[in-house]
Amino acid sequence: MQGETTAIRIADSEGKLDVFPQSRTPSSGRASAKSWQYSDHMENIDGYLMKYTNLVTGWQYRFFVLNNEAGLLEYFVNEQSRPQKPRGTLPLAGAVISPSDEDSHTFTVNAISGEQYKLRATDAKERQHWVSRLQICTQHHTEAMGKVRRCACRPCALFCAVLLKRSRLTMHFSHTLSLLLPVTLYCYPEDEAEDSFTDKEDDLGAVEEERSVILHLLSQLKLGMDLTRVVLPTFILEKRSLLEMYADFMSHPDIFVAITDGSSPEDRMVRFVEYYLTSFHEGRKGAIAKKPYNPIIGETFHCSWRVPKRPEASKEPTQGSPTRAAPQDCYQVRFVAEQVSHHPPVSGFYAECQERRMCVNTHVWTKSKFMGMSIGVSMVGEGCLCLLEHDEEYVFTLPCAYARSILTVPWVELGGKVNVTCAKTGYSAVITFQTKPFYGGKLHKVTAEVKHNTTNAVVCRVQGEWNGTLEFSYTSGETRVVDVTKLPVTRKHVRPIDKQGPTESRRLWQHVTESLRQKDIDKATEHKRILEERQRTEERHRIETETPWRTRYFESEGDGWVYHKPLWKNSAFKS
Repeated sequence: MQGETTAIRIADSEGKLDVFPQSRTPSSGRASAKSWQYSDHMENIDGYLMKYTNLVTGWQYRFFVLNNEAGLLEYFVNEQSRPQKPRGTLPLAGAVISPSDEDSHTFTVNAISGEQYKLRATDAKERQHWVSRLQICTQHHTEAMGKVRRCACRPCALFCAVLLKRSRLTMHFSHTLSLLLPVTLYCYPEDEAEDSFTDKEDDLGAVEEERSVILHLLSQLKLGMDLTRVVLPTFILEKRSLLEMYADFMSHPDIFVAITDGSSPEDRMVRFVEYYLTSFHEGRKGAIAKKPYNPIIGETFHCSWRVPKRPEASKEPTQGSPTRAAPQDCYQVRFVAEQVSHHPPVSGFYAECQERRMCVNTHVWTKSKFMGMSIGVSMVGEGCLCLLEHDEEYVFTLPCAYARSILTVPWVELGGKVNVTCAKTGYSAVITFQTKPFYGGKLHKVTAEVKHNTTNAVVCRVQGEWNGTLEFSYTSGETRVVDVTKLPVTRKHVRPIDKQGPTESRRLWQHVTESLRQKDIDKATEHKRILEERQRTEERHRIETETPWRTRYFESEGDGWVYHKPLWKNSAFKS
């Protein structure tokens, strides 16, 4: 069976696009030679594209027409039926045109109404031509709509406000979904009480109601664009700072403390991998991927956890139940985080358990980019776990994060390879977070290998899901299963807001958080704007007075940031 594809040519004399159907066999995969010339002005184009209908019917050839004057993308069964009524029409004002992540041929057109066309061109060059022409048309009609519709409806009013501020604000997906790594720091345990903050981020209504705002905003983005200084609306925010979200990755401090109990270098490396893999699941507050507040430069977060010294005391009857052991019967894990830089946005973290003579220091900043229907976040930086009892250092990197399905129900996926090394013992681990392929496959799959570098022998393999079940297999033939959803969660201890300093996360963002709880988006947006404007004013003042920013807890060291009083610098803990 033969279908048709299209050779497209723009005539030099008129800037007009001509389309010539050509025969194509399914095995050929692409049309014969095309002559491509690009211009910046709007052009009407037409030609055959494959349109995905459904799982049963699959892909079908359809004849598409871009009507720039009307701002419409129309399609027909074939070119001969063009004089008839189109089989389908999408208005392009406010639409999002997105090249697909799955291959170099596919792209999607998402209308403001929520309707979507999934299309496939003959090759990457043809896709780029369609995408660029559609984006030009979309931008033109979106701007025209914005000039005509100074409307009072809330979604459009909010959108206009977002556009006015987009050059000044920092995007809240830039750290997206940075649901990345566990790390910890110093605090004030004498004033702390068990955390009662239990908000769950499971309200999808706001995202669905404001879909048009997201569509409008995304229509301004281009594939591969750096998102560091692009803002998404307030209604997609999670009710906590990014610094606090990092602390929540320490929700299993008993697993962290148990690393140093390993009887051998091999055992301690495996224990570290278990701690690493079980740290991500509890960092999420709900199924939907919302964005924590971007930390203000100088912002800090402090908390601690109590870990029973007797293992049986840590077994709680229900997930999330408080620790029953008395304070004197517990180890204390302390955490402090600080936003040490604004451009780039760098966060420093430090955690320590003095009684176990162990600590971990991490610095991280994000590079995010627009990937069509996803936002990709690369985590730049590394962490170092120090076990002073064994004189060992475990250096580790961080995975990438992806915000998927950003137009419907956004969710987070991890991807990429993480390396863990211990130079002294010669043991290392490679952890691979696997992203789901477009067709088939499982979500959130992860694998890991622990090996001895000298002999190149693999001593342990791990497979499973980072938010589900993990199976550890050893060379002895022994296996062990860990279900992260059934692990007891230790609530952190934090100081009441009235005892916190003015730059501590919960006090700093308290008005934004309370407005979000009351679902008053406009009020939350205004409180957030005041904080960000104050940050910009202070930054301008430092530039004018040539006053460098001074951090409170972290010091710049090489390419990274290190806590100013780590355990390894304290002689009392080194011996």
